Amino acid sequence: MTSQTSVAPLAGRVTVVTGASSGIGEATAEHLASLGAKVAVLARREDRLAELVSRIEDNGGTALAIAADVTDARAVRAAASRVKNDLGGADLLFNNAGVMLPAPIQELAGDQWQRQIDLNITGLMNAIGAFVPQLVEAAAERGVGDLINTSSIAAQNLFPNFAVYSATKAYVSHLSRHLRMELGPKKVRVSAIEPGIVGTELQSHVTDAGALEWLEGSKQTMEWLTAEDVAHTVGFLASQPARVNLQQVTIMPTGEAS
Repeated sequence: MTSQTSVAPLAGRVTVVTGASSGIGEATAEHLASLGAKVAVLARREDRLAELVSRIEDNGGTALAIAADVTDARAVRAAASRVKNDLGGADLLFNNAGVMLPAPIQELAGDQWQRQIDLNITGLMNAIGAFVPQLVEAAAERGVGDLINTSSIAAQNLFPNFAVYSATKAYVSHLSRHLRMELGPKKVRVSAIEPGIVGTELQSHVTDAGALEWLEGSKQTMEWLTAEDVAHTVGFLASQPARVNLQQVTIMPTGEAS
């Protein structure tokens, strides 16, 4: 008879989660810590990060809170330096910070357009620029690194009044495919996760009446995904053997047709 010892699949790894103060980011930070990773959590809301770190540590994990706005490139670079100094450098970046502000294009909601572009695209690039050097260095030393970007089913499908949001997520998915070509030979896996509707704080930012009505109607006809569903998907991707890269994962509520 052989005995098997359960080993945390991410033991020894250092992960960074942006947008970690709520929703998918918060759930993913907790899940990755439960798999043995040290987790640096980034977001603007320092109080929420402190609560998250406390929970992770209470459960035996290691976490580092860094209050930073990903749209501020200097702040993100400073966060990367702190991760390097305090945790030894990241080998997994879960690029998750984002916002969804649907509205008819004829409303000319320029401030909302810019907010989505700033956070969903510029913030994404700031994190990539700050942490990819650490991922490449870690992959050279340890044999694997991971860059996992949160996209959306909206990157592929069409939804009324979601044009700008959908365009930012199409950017995320297409960028991820290109980065996989660049970073794969350096042993850094790149994945884009494209969820359908997930019940998070994201919906609370929506102000457009038509979009709110659509979201409420969908809630009555299907069971939405939870943040934990996506978190477990991230953990699954990161736990694969180094030779395995799931480049694009679409995760949908069973009842969502498109």
